[in-house]
Amino acid sequence: MNLIDSKYKDFALVKEMLETSDVVANFDFDRVKPIAETVKQVGRVFLTGEGSSRIFPAKSFMYGVMKRGLDLAVATEGSFQAAEYDLSKWVVCGASNSGNTKEIVSLLKKLGEAGNKNLVGVTATPGSKIFDVTSPTILLSCGKENAVAATKSVVEQGLVYRAILCNIVDCSCPANKGEAARLMKEIMETEYDADLIAKLASAPMLYFAGRNNGVAEELTLKTNEITRKKSDYLEGTYLLHGVEEVMREGETCVLIDPFPSECQKIKELIEGRAGVNVVAIASEDTIFPTIKLPKLTGYEPFFQLVAGWNLLVQTGVALGVDLDHPTRARKIGNEFKEEK
Repeated sequence: MNLIDSKYKDFALVKEMLETSDVVANFDFDRVKPIAETVKQVGRVFLTGEGSSRIFPAKSFMYGVMKRGLDLAVATEGSFQAAEYDLSKWVVCGASNSGNTKEIVSLLKKLGEAGNKNLVGVTATPGSKIFDVTSPTILLSCGKENAVAATKSVVEQGLVYRAILCNIVDCSCPANKGEAARLMKEIMETEYDADLIAKLASAPMLYFAGRNNGVAEELTLKTNEITRKKSDYLEGTYLLHGVEEVMREGETCVLIDPFPSECQKIKELIEGRAGVNVVAIASEDTIFPTIKLPKLTGYEPFFQLVAGWNLLVQTGVALGVDLDHPTRARKIGNEFKEEK
Protein backbone atom coordinates (compact mmCIF):
# COMPACT_ATOMS: atom_id res chain seq x y z
CA MET A 1 0.00 0.00 0.00
CA ASN A 2 1.09 3.58 -0.59
CA LEU A 3 -0.20 7.13 -0.89
CA ILE A 4 0.48 7.40 -4.62
CA ASP A 5 -1.59 4.61 -6.18
CA SER A 6 -5.20 5.69 -6.71
CA LYS A 7 -6.54 2.49 -5.20
CA TYR A 8 -4.98 3.32 -1.82
CA LYS A 9 -4.30 7.05 -1.52
CA ASP A 10 -7.77 8.30 -0.57
CA PHE A 11 -8.21 6.05 2.46
CA ALA A 12 -7.56 7.50 5.93
CA LEU A 13 -6.75 3.97 7.09
CA VAL A 14 -3.83 3.69 4.66
CA LYS A 15 -2.57 7.16 5.61
CA GLU A 16 -2.71 6.33 9.33
CA MET A 17 -1.01 2.98 8.87
CA LEU A 18 1.84 4.60 6.95
CA GLU A 19 2.17 7.30 9.63
CA THR A 20 3.11 4.54 12.05
CA SER A 21 6.73 4.56 10.92
CA ASP A 22 7.04 8.20 12.02
CA VAL A 23 5.43 7.32 15.35
CA VAL A 24 8.18 4.76 15.88
CA ALA A 25 10.99 7.06 14.72
CA ASN A 26 9.91 9.84 17.08
CA PHE A 27 8.98 7.74 20.10
CA ASP A 28 10.52 8.79 23.43
CA PHE A 29 11.50 5.66 25.38
CA ASP A 30 12.54 7.72 28.42
CA ARG A 31 9.13 9.20 29.21
CA VAL A 32 8.02 6.07 31.09
CA LYS A 33 11.07 5.82 33.36
CA PRO A 34 9.10 6.65 36.55
CA ILE A 35 6.43 4.10 35.60
CA ALA A 36 9.06 1.44 34.91
CA GLU A 37 10.62 2.11 38.32
CA THR A 38 7.25 1.65 40.02
CA VAL A 39 6.61 -1.57 38.08
CA LYS A 40 10.04 -2.85 39.09
CA GLN A 41 9.44 -2.03 42.76
CA VAL A 42 5.94 -3.50 42.91
CA GLY A 43 6.94 -6.58 40.88
CA ARG A 44 3.58 -7.10 39.23
CA VAL A 45 1.76 -5.28 36.46
CA PHE A 46 -1.73 -5.82 35.07
CA LEU A 47 -2.47 -4.60 31.54
CA THR A 48 -6.08 -3.96 30.64
CA GLY A 49 -8.20 -2.33 27.96
CA GLU A 50 -10.64 -3.42 25.29
CA GLY A 51 -10.12 -4.77 21.78
CA SER A 52 -7.09 -3.44 19.96
CA SER A 53 -6.00 -1.34 22.94
CA ARG A 54 -5.31 -4.52 24.88
CA ILE A 55 -4.63 -7.41 22.53
CA PHE A 56 -1.36 -6.43 20.85
CA PRO A 57 0.06 -4.00 23.43
CA ALA A 58 -0.46 -6.37 26.37
CA LYS A 59 0.37 -9.67 24.68
CA SER A 60 3.54 -8.40 22.98
CA PHE A 61 4.73 -7.00 26.33
CA MET A 62 4.05 -10.32 28.07
CA TYR A 63 5.93 -12.14 25.32
CA GLY A 64 8.93 -9.85 25.76
CA VAL A 65 8.95 -10.23 29.55
CA MET A 66 8.70 -14.02 29.41
CA LYS A 67 11.47 -14.32 26.80
CA ARG A 68 13.71 -12.24 29.03
CA GLY A 69 12.92 -14.42 32.03
CA LEU A 70 12.26 -11.39 34.22
CA ASP A 71 11.16 -11.73 37.82
CA LEU A 72 8.02 -9.77 37.03
CA ALA A 73 4.44 -10.97 37.21
CA VAL A 74 2.40 -9.83 34.21
CA ALA A 75 -1.26 -10.51 33.49
CA THR A 76 -3.95 -9.18 31.19
CA GLU A 77 -7.72 -9.36 30.95
CA GLY A 78 -10.64 -7.29 29.74
CA SER A 79 -11.76 -4.65 32.21
CA PHE A 80 -15.10 -6.07 33.31
CA GLN A 81 -13.53 -9.42 34.20
CA ALA A 82 -10.57 -7.63 35.78
CA ALA A 83 -13.08 -5.88 38.07
CA GLU A 84 -13.66 -9.27 39.72
CA TYR A 85 -9.96 -9.61 40.63
CA ASP A 86 -8.05 -8.30 43.64
CA LEU A 87 -5.69 -5.85 41.96
CA SER A 88 -4.89 -3.84 45.08
CA LYS A 89 -1.23 -4.91 45.00
CA TRP A 90 -0.71 -4.51 41.24
CA VAL A 91 0.36 -1.67 39.03
CA VAL A 92 -2.60 -1.43 36.65
CA CYS A 93 -2.04 0.01 33.17
CA GLY A 94 -5.15 0.80 31.19
CA ALA A 95 -5.00 1.67 27.50
CA SER A 96 -7.89 3.32 25.68
CA ASN A 97 -7.48 5.09 22.34
CA SER A 98 -10.51 7.28 23.01
CA GLY A 99 -9.89 7.54 26.74
CA ASN A 100 -13.66 7.22 27.18
CA THR A 101 -14.19 3.46 27.01
CA LYS A 102 -16.79 2.45 29.61
CA GLU A 103 -15.24 -0.81 30.74
CA ILE A 104 -11.79 0.58 31.45
CA VAL A 105 -12.83 3.93 32.94
CA SER A 106 -15.22 2.13 35.29
CA LEU A 107 -12.52 -0.32 36.39
CA LEU A 108 -9.88 2.33 37.03
CA LYS A 109 -12.38 4.53 38.88
CA LYS A 110 -13.29 1.60 41.13
CA LEU A 111 -9.64 0.72 41.81
CA GLY A 112 -8.77 4.30 42.66
CA GLU A 113 -11.69 4.64 45.03
CA ALA A 114 -10.55 1.42 46.73
CA GLY A 115 -7.11 2.91 47.38
CA ASN A 116 -4.87 1.67 44.55
CA LYS A 117 -2.46 4.53 43.80
CA ASN A 118 -0.58 2.75 40.98
CA LEU A 119 -2.96 3.38 38.09
CA VAL A 120 -1.47 4.27 34.72
CA GLY A 121 -3.48 5.51 31.77
CA VAL A 122 -2.53 5.37 28.08
CA THR A 123 -4.65 7.30 25.58
CA ALA A 124 -4.56 9.21 22.32
CA THR A 125 -7.26 11.69 23.35
CA PRO A 126 -6.43 14.76 25.46
CA GLY A 127 -8.99 15.72 28.09
CA SER A 128 -10.70 12.32 28.03
CA LYS A 129 -12.23 10.55 31.04
CA ILE A 130 -9.20 8.34 31.66
CA PHE A 131 -7.24 11.39 32.85
CA ASP A 132 -9.67 11.67 35.78
CA VAL A 133 -9.02 8.13 37.02
CA THR A 134 -5.29 7.55 36.41
CA SER A 135 -2.02 9.19 37.34
CA PRO A 136 0.27 9.28 35.49
CA THR A 137 -1.57 9.31 32.18
CA ILE A 138 0.47 8.90 29.00
CA LEU A 139 -0.84 10.97 26.10
CA LEU A 140 0.17 9.36 22.83
CA SER A 141 1.77 11.46 20.12
CA CYS A 142 0.15 9.66 17.16
CA GLY A 143 -2.81 12.02 16.90
CA LYS A 144 -6.42 11.34 16.05
CA GLU A 145 -7.42 8.41 13.86
CA ASN A 146 -10.23 8.99 11.36
CA ALA A 147 -10.59 5.39 10.21
CA VAL A 148 -12.63 3.13 12.47
CA ALA A 149 -9.88 0.49 12.67
CA ALA A 150 -7.23 1.51 15.23
CA THR A 151 -3.69 1.21 13.84
CA LYS A 152 -0.99 3.75 14.66
CA SER A 153 -2.39 4.13 18.18
CA VAL A 154 -2.09 0.38 18.74
CA VAL A 155 1.59 0.43 17.79
CA GLU A 156 2.29 3.41 20.04
CA GLN A 157 0.48 1.73 22.93
CA GLY A 158 2.71 -1.28 22.30
CA LEU A 159 5.77 0.99 22.33
CA VAL A 160 4.75 2.49 25.68
CA TYR A 161 4.72 -0.98 27.21
CA ARG A 162 7.91 -1.94 25.39
CA ALA A 163 9.53 1.19 26.82
CA ILE A 164 8.63 0.04 30.33
CA LEU A 165 10.51 -3.18 29.62
CA CYS A 166 13.44 -1.27 28.11
CA ASN A 167 13.71 0.83 31.27
CA ILE A 168 13.90 -2.29 33.44
CA VAL A 169 16.48 -4.28 31.45
CA ASP A 170 19.08 -3.51 28.77
CA CYS A 171 17.28 -3.14 25.46
CA SER A 172 18.38 -2.17 21.96
CA CYS A 173 14.98 -0.80 20.90
CA PRO A 174 15.70 2.89 21.69
CA ALA A 175 18.93 2.87 19.70
CA ASN A 176 17.33 1.04 16.78
CA LYS A 177 14.06 2.96 16.47
CA GLY A 178 15.19 4.81 13.33
CA GLU A 179 16.06 1.56 11.58
CA ALA A 180 12.84 -0.01 12.79
CA ALA A 181 10.82 2.88 11.35
CA ARG A 182 12.57 2.56 7.99
CA LEU A 183 11.97 -1.18 7.82
CA MET A 184 8.32 -0.84 8.86
CA LYS A 185 7.74 1.62 6.03
CA GLU A 186 9.30 -0.83 3.56
CA ILE A 187 7.14 -3.67 4.90
CA MET A 188 3.94 -1.65 4.58
CA GLU A 189 4.76 -0.44 1.08
CA THR A 190 5.51 -3.92 -0.28
CA GLU A 191 3.04 -5.05 -2.95
CA TYR A 192 2.21 -8.71 -2.45
CA ASP A 193 1.79 -11.38 -5.10
CA ALA A 194 -1.55 -11.06 -6.89
CA ASP A 195 -2.29 -14.78 -6.53
CA LEU A 196 -1.80 -14.56 -2.76
CA ILE A 197 -4.21 -11.63 -2.48
CA ALA A 198 -6.71 -13.45 -4.70
CA LYS A 199 -6.67 -16.44 -2.34
CA LEU A 200 -7.43 -14.25 0.66
CA ALA A 201 -10.06 -12.28 -1.23
CA SER A 202 -11.91 -15.43 -2.30
CA ALA A 203 -11.62 -17.20 1.06
CA PRO A 204 -14.94 -17.44 2.92
CA MET A 205 -13.04 -17.59 6.23
CA LEU A 206 -9.62 -16.41 7.42
CA TYR A 207 -7.82 -18.09 10.31
CA PHE A 208 -4.82 -16.73 12.19
CA ALA A 209 -2.45 -18.89 14.20
CA GLY A 210 1.18 -19.14 15.24
CA ARG A 211 3.11 -17.41 17.99
CA ASN A 212 0.98 -16.00 20.80
CA ASN A 213 2.44 -12.49 20.96
CA GLY A 214 -0.74 -10.57 20.23
CA VAL A 215 -0.23 -10.29 16.48
CA ALA A 216 -2.42 -13.16 15.24
CA GLU A 217 -5.20 -12.23 17.65
CA GLU A 218 -5.10 -8.55 16.68
CA LEU A 219 -5.12 -9.36 12.95
CA THR A 220 -8.16 -11.56 13.52
CA LEU A 221 -10.02 -8.47 14.72
CA LYS A 222 -8.61 -6.27 11.95
CA THR A 223 -9.83 -8.81 9.37
CA ASN A 224 -13.43 -8.09 10.36
CA GLU A 225 -12.97 -4.31 10.25
CA ILE A 226 -10.85 -4.11 7.09
CA THR A 227 -11.99 -6.95 4.81
CA ARG A 228 -15.50 -7.57 6.27
CA LYS A 229 -14.69 -11.27 6.34
CA LYS A 230 -15.28 -13.73 9.14
CA SER A 231 -12.13 -14.76 10.97
CA ASP A 232 -10.96 -16.92 13.84
CA TYR A 233 -7.92 -16.83 16.10
CA LEU A 234 -6.51 -20.31 16.80
CA GLU A 235 -4.45 -19.91 19.95
CA GLY A 236 -1.51 -22.16 20.75
CA THR A 237 -1.83 -25.58 19.12
CA TYR A 238 -5.59 -25.25 18.56
CA LEU A 239 -4.84 -25.39 14.83
CA LEU A 240 -3.71 -29.03 15.19
CA HIS A 241 -6.26 -30.24 17.69
CA GLY A 242 -9.64 -30.66 16.04
CA VAL A 243 -10.53 -27.50 14.14
CA GLU A 244 -9.70 -29.24 10.85
CA GLU A 245 -13.02 -31.07 11.26
CA VAL A 246 -14.95 -27.92 10.35
CA MET A 247 -12.49 -26.25 7.98
CA ARG A 248 -13.45 -26.13 4.34
CA GLU A 249 -11.57 -26.08 1.07
CA GLY A 250 -10.77 -22.55 -0.11
CA GLU A 251 -10.46 -21.04 3.36
CA THR A 252 -7.12 -19.48 4.28
CA CYS A 253 -4.92 -19.70 7.36
CA VAL A 254 -2.24 -17.08 8.06
CA LEU A 255 0.57 -18.28 10.33
CA ILE A 256 2.47 -15.71 12.37
CA ASP A 257 6.11 -16.78 12.81
CA PRO A 258 5.15 -20.48 13.01
CA PHE A 259 7.19 -23.02 14.94
CA PRO A 260 9.20 -25.03 12.37
CA SER A 261 8.47 -28.30 14.17
CA GLU A 262 4.74 -27.86 13.53
CA CYS A 263 4.83 -26.82 9.88
CA GLN A 264 4.91 -30.30 8.33
CA LYS A 265 1.90 -31.42 10.38
CA ILE A 266 0.04 -28.22 9.45
CA LYS A 267 0.81 -28.90 5.79
CA GLU A 268 -0.47 -32.45 6.09
CA LEU A 269 -3.65 -31.79 8.12
CA ILE A 270 -4.73 -28.26 7.25
CA GLU A 271 -3.49 -27.85 3.72
CA GLY A 272 -3.52 -31.49 2.57
CA ARG A 273 -6.64 -32.91 4.21
CA ALA A 274 -8.80 -29.83 4.78
CA GLY A 275 -7.84 -28.04 1.56
CA VAL A 276 -7.11 -24.77 3.36
CA ASN A 277 -4.63 -22.33 1.82
CA VAL A 278 -1.79 -21.71 4.29
CA VAL A 279 0.54 -18.70 4.18
CA ALA A 280 3.07 -17.42 6.67
CA ILE A 281 4.38 -14.11 7.94
CA ALA A 282 7.85 -14.80 9.32
CA SER A 283 11.49 -13.75 9.42
CA GLU A 284 12.59 -17.17 8.13
CA ASP A 285 11.56 -19.15 5.06
CA THR A 286 8.85 -21.73 5.68
CA ILE A 287 7.41 -24.59 3.64
CA PHE A 288 4.43 -22.33 2.86
CA PRO A 289 4.24 -19.18 0.75
CA THR A 290 5.91 -16.70 3.11
CA ILE A 291 5.90 -12.96 3.55
CA LYS A 292 9.49 -12.73 4.75
CA LEU A 293 10.36 -10.02 7.23
CA PRO A 294 13.62 -8.45 8.37
CA LYS A 295 15.02 -9.13 11.84
CA LEU A 296 15.56 -6.44 14.46
CA THR A 297 15.58 -7.46 18.11
CA GLY A 298 12.51 -6.28 20.00
CA TYR A 299 10.64 -5.12 16.92
CA GLU A 300 9.70 -8.51 15.46
CA PRO A 301 6.04 -8.39 16.65
CA PHE A 302 5.69 -4.86 15.28
CA PHE A 303 7.00 -5.97 11.88
CA GLN A 304 4.61 -8.92 11.86
CA LEU A 305 1.69 -6.66 12.72
CA VAL A 306 2.28 -4.09 9.96
CA ALA A 307 2.88 -6.86 7.41
CA GLY A 308 -0.52 -8.25 8.39
CA TRP A 309 -2.08 -4.81 7.99
CA ASN A 310 -0.68 -4.56 4.49
CA LEU A 311 -2.01 -8.00 3.62
CA LEU A 312 -5.49 -7.10 4.84
CA VAL A 313 -5.54 -3.70 3.13
CA GLN A 314 -4.60 -5.22 -0.20
CA THR A 315 -7.28 -7.87 0.29
CA GLY A 316 -9.90 -5.27 1.21
CA VAL A 317 -9.02 -3.13 -1.80
CA ALA A 318 -9.26 -6.19 -4.08
CA LEU A 319 -12.76 -6.75 -2.71
CA GLY A 320 -13.77 -3.13 -3.26
CA VAL A 321 -14.30 -2.48 0.45
CA ASP A 322 -14.61 1.05 1.86
CA LEU A 323 -11.75 0.65 4.34
CA ASP A 324 -12.67 3.69 6.43
CA HIS A 325 -16.38 3.14 6.98
CA PRO A 326 -17.66 -0.19 8.29
CA THR A 327 -21.44 -0.44 8.43
CA ARG A 328 -21.74 -1.39 12.11
CA ALA A 329 -18.34 -1.20 13.80
CA ARG A 330 -17.70 1.95 15.87
CA LYS A 331 -14.60 3.86 16.91
CA ILE A 332 -15.61 3.74 20.57
CA GLY A 333 -17.11 0.35 21.27
CA ASN A 334 -18.83 1.27 24.55
CA GLU A 335 -18.56 4.87 25.72
CA PHE A 336 -18.44 5.79 29.42
CA LYS A 337 -21.20 8.06 30.68
CA GLU A 338 -21.52 9.40 34.21
CA GLU A 339 -24.42 7.89 36.11
CA LYS A 340 -27.03 10.40 37.22
